[in-house]
Amino acid sequence: MELSQYDPWVIREALHNCIAHQDYGLRGRINVVETPDALILTNVGGFLPGSVEKVIQQDTPLEIYRNPFLAEAMVNLNMIDTQGGGIKRMFQAQRRRFFPLPDYDLSNPERVLVGIRGRILDERYTRLLMERTDLGLDSIILLDKVQKHQEINREEHRRLKAAGLVEGRYPNLMVAAKVAAATGDKARHIRERGLDSKYYQDLIVELIRKHQPVSREDIDRLLMDKLPEVLTKTQRLIKIHNLLSILSTKQRQIQNVGSRRYPKWVLTGSGSEKQ
Repeated sequence: MELSQYDPWVIREALHNCIAHQDYGLRGRINVVETPDALILTNVGGFLPGSVEKVIQQDTPLEIYRNPFLAEAMVNLNMIDTQGGGIKRMFQAQRRRFFPLPDYDLSNPERVLVGIRGRILDERYTRLLMERTDLGLDSIILLDKVQKHQEINREEHRRLKAAGLVEGRYPNLMVAAKVAAATGDKARHIRERGLDSKYYQDLIVELIRKHQPVSREDIDRLLMDKLPEVLTKTQRLIKIHNLLSILSTKQRQIQNVGSRRYPKWVLTGSGSEKQ
């Protein structure tokens, strides 16, 4: 499906919002910057509603306008909508195009930044929007955060998990497997999600069986590039530590015959002889 990089209406709406809500007393300027992948628009002055989610959920006119006469003039020229639905329609327009949703950065209390992306970030997310036309905008906003690796809270995670839309261990989430299968990107999905813990345990036991005693460095070299790509290096090392703990403490398949600092792992019992 071929689409233009940007929706002209979305660009105009974002720009007109900058003009209507600029704090002209700060003597700043409205900036529009084009990067290879996005348009970034900024205006000075805080975001009066407080949060974008609040604007989308309430979908009602603003109670306070920073520039009421300018806003009224722009309404009369059909440049902006007094009903407060402009931002929500921007999100809906990007959703209909299967593109990432607008990014609002409100971290600076005296500046509003909105980014409009002009490319697909994650094909699984895009495929999901194509196939699940029944999803509400609130769920799509959460999925958009997941594809952008932005944090969502545990309650939001539970909602997406219960609907079968995401998987992975919180907070390292990704779009669910069935969507990955639809895109033909199963290999990438496995790399990001990882395999069952027993698979990694079997690899460790087999390495020790053939080459015991083995060091922790030997085990790290075996597993580091096989663990999920969404995990950091530190998280992967912790994962390996936990696997070794299960094998030695709970299952008693292996034992450390070295020191805590310099472990040497062998199989327990009769299986400890090198084969």
